[in-house]
Amino acid sequence: MTAAVLVGPPGAGKSTIGRMVAEVLEVPFADTDAIVEQTSGRTISDIFIVDGEETFREMERRAVQEALATHEGVLALGGGAILDERTRADLAAHTVLFLSVGLADAAKRVGLNTARPLLVGSPRRQWQELMQARRPLYLEVADAEVSTAGLSPTQSRDAILAVLEHR
Repeated sequence: MTAAVLVGPPGAGKSTIGRMVAEVLEVPFADTDAIVEQTSGRTISDIFIVDGEETFREMERRAVQEALATHEGVLALGGGAILDERTRADLAAHTVLFLSVGLADAAKRVGLNTARPLLVGSPRRQWQELMQARRPLYLEVADAEVSTAGLSPTQSRDAILAVLEHR
């Protein structure tokens, strides 16, 4: 059973802070985006460009399903993983934290650049539209919401650990 599953938009800190939380808890860390890239041998951007979003989402679904069943640590899901209703159902058996963040902080953290396939074009507008569509789904699966807005990685880590301590 995973110690915690982190969900949220690009720039919320799922990977950076997730590693820090795992270190404190002395458990492994995994990131489903990294798993997809490792198993496919390609970047997510390449998968989107060559095969399309639908193919990526199926690869992501398999990575998430496997990780939820086998990973015993902190798991960061790609920002869109919660779009799959099967994934949302699977998350019910896990402690899920929604890491929320505002556009200004997200832009500073990830640059909202074109290496992120769903942010091509007008990255800020795209990010806002993604959040508008996804926020209800993040809230649906989350046991708690932890805002990382305006916080350093260490402060965010400590906020997550405080939530986990009370579970």
